[in-house]
Amino acid sequence: MAIKYKLIEKGEPGVVGGGTKKWYANIVTDGEETIDDLVKAIEKFSALSEADIRGVIIALENVMQDALGNGKIVRLDKIGSLYPSLSSEGTATPEEFNAQKHVRNIKVNYRPGKRLSDSMKAAVLQRVK
Repeated sequence: MAIKYKLIEKGEPGVVGGGTKKWYANIVTDGEETIDDLVKAIEKFSALSEADIRGVIIALENVMQDALGNGKIVRLDKIGSLYPSLSSEGTATPEEFNAQKHVRNIKVNYRPGKRLSDSMKAAVLQRVK
């Protein structure tokens, strides 16, 4: 199996008319894996039932929501880490800052574990048109 990509032409950001255009690789995703697909795959590698696996995944989602919502980093060992982040507008003084007004985006970032990162470094690439 390989990670498929195609080439797309992009101009220079912020340059009127696009400036000098160059070709860049862009991943072509190959479908998706749903929870059902993951549960079936995990079932093959464990003695747990489908219901047990599904229950663990739902419980994991719930405890991750709570942890991230409380500003904690969630470390999933070799899978990686999820952590909350935000971006905001700046103010001239700390007294002017209002979270409701100046925070623009609160999101979850993901940093893969070493094994996942290494698997991407070793991935085979296949160009498609």
